[in-house]
Amino acid sequence: MAGRIQRIARGIDDVTRTVWDDSGTGVKLLILVVLVVTATAIPLVPLAILARYVANR
Repeated sequence: MAGRIQRIARGIDDVTRTVWDDSGTGVKLLILVVLVVTATAIPLVPLAILARYVANR
């Protein structure tokens, strides 16, 4: 079970790194605006932070 959770967390972390860390400032601003306007930032930001923590443990 712990291995499965860590694999899922790594997958989420890989996606957030690809979308967020490798993007320029303009793209990051656009992503942030879209997340805030659509209110998806509320569940996604804590999930991405938690996934990054679990994946790097």
